[in-house]
This record gives sequence, structure tokens and C-alpha cells, in this order.
Amino acid sequence: MCYESAVQVEREQIQIPSGHSFRVLRWSRSLREVENVLGPEQVERVKGEGTHWHFHVEMELTLFTSGTGTRFVGDHIGSFAAGDLVLLGERLPHYWHTRGSSSGISVQWHFPLGHALWSFPETASLSDLFRQASHGLRIRGPAAQQVAAWMQELTQAEGMDQLALLLRILACIQRTSTQEPQPLSARSFALATETHYQQAIAKAVRHLAAHFREEVRLEDVLKLTHLSRPTFARQFKKHSGRTFSEFLNRLRIQAACRDLQETDRSVLEIAMHSGFTQLSFFNRLFRRVMKCSPREYRGMKRG
Repeated sequence: MCYESAVQVEREQIQIPSGHSFRVLRWSRSLREVENVLGPEQVERVKGEGTHWHFHVEMELTLFTSGTGTRFVGDHIGSFAAGDLVLLGERLPHYWHTRGSSSGISVQWHFPLGHALWSFPETASLSDLFRQASHGLRIRGPAAQQVAAWMQELTQAEGMDQLALLLRILACIQRTSTQEPQPLSARSFALATETHYQQAIAKAVRHLAAHFREEVRLEDVLKLTHLSRPTFARQFKKHSGRTFSEFLNRLRIQAACRDLQETDRSVLEIAMHSGFTQLSFFNRLFRRVMKCSPREYRGMKRG
């Protein structure tokens, strides 16, 4: 039976705990091992979804307190480290490819029009923030440090105290977003609440994230996803915002950027180690993406 007509994969189904208007998640080792924090001394295990390409109706604020890796948000691909704080809008596809262990906190909520939150006139300004979050927002600087501290408090609070902390967090991010917004994805996404192809694209993204340093053949990815070439091309662009080759090359450029910052390898060695086979192509692509040469990038990051 053809995969394309047989498989229907729903978005992640998030269950807000009874007695709560949002949920607080934390992990101390892996995004696969997540706790739903119900109170200061009460937690329950839930399935971690952050290790694969996915989306959900709920908005999400995610803080990494430790760990490094690659962040995928919409059509954005970038590195992250401890202290990384990102606000995700509704139905925005995302994925964190970690390098080893990690820890962090996530807060998830869904406040659609008609929700009791909007009955308070003071919350009207949040609608602009929620619209901006459709691209994903990275929060930096003093605001990020303050929000990170409040998110830690969320895991120890309950009831009205916990709700008050969430409102304080949103107000802080809203003030920051009006001053210096840091959108991640070049375009917003409005994926359907159900998709036939989400699982297939998730497999492709995981495969690329794990093997981009090697020779990656489209034919192998098509076998992995059980999709035809035209369907894969159409759905991959729809879900990731990039073509297959653009996505792969951006992964390789991001890896090269890390090596330029963290190692003393030559530019040639870094290009080859990142999956490129021609130095001239690597240099042209790097300049087009990063707006400078690899050597200039290394000088700026180390200067």
C-alpha cells in the first residue's frame, strides 16, 4: 500500500493538566525524558517530543539551562547553547538536535480568541507579541536572564503564584520584543492541525541532522520516507521552508561556523569536515549565507 495515501500523522497532542491553564515541563538529561511539573513536589513523566521535527497548536517558551546543538525553527537553522531562550508561536514546526545531554524548562499554553485571558484589557498588547512569535523569537540580554530566573521559579510555584509568574514572563518578553525583536524564521508557518506527511519529513530532518557531514543522497532519503520525488520536494519545502539542498547546505554551513569558532582547523579542513567536497563552492556559499568569508567570520567571532 502506498505510504502517501495510507499514513495520517496528527500534530503533537498536548494535554494541559487539570486545574492548570498551561503546563510546565523540565528535563535534566535528555529531551526524551521529560517531567510535567504539577506542583513543587509533584511531577509526572510525559513523552518528550523535542527530539524530532514537530509542531503543535500551543505556544511554547523553551529555555536550555545546559547543552549545545542545532536549533530548527521554521526555516531557521542555528546553533544553541546554555541560556538559549526561544518563544514559539502556534503551529510553528521546530526541533532541537542536541550534542549529548541537555537540561531545560519549557512552558506551553493555548490562549485563542475567546479565552478568558483576553477579557482583561491589560493583556491586549500581548496579541502583537503572539503574532511576532509565529516566526519564533529569540530572547537575549538582561531580559533573557530575568525570564530564565522566573522560569526556574515556575517549577516551584503553584496556583495563582504560578499564573502570576507566567504573566510577568510574558510582559517582560513583550517589552523586549518591541525594542529589539529577534525573529528566527524568515516566514511564518500555518501548518494544518493534521498532516499526512509530518512523520515522513521528521524522518528526513533527523536523517539530515545526523548524517550531513557524509554524502547524502536524495534517493536514500526518498526510500527512508517512502515518498515520491515530487511529493517529497513539495512537502519538505512546505514543512521546513527550504528545499532539500538548501536545508542540507545550511546545516553544513552552521557546522562550519561552529568549527571556525571552536577549533584551529584550516578552512579547507573545516569545509571537508562539514560535508562539502569543493572549497570554492563552500567559500561562495558561506559568503552568500553569512555575508563574509570564513576567515573574516573566524576573526569577528574570536575578536
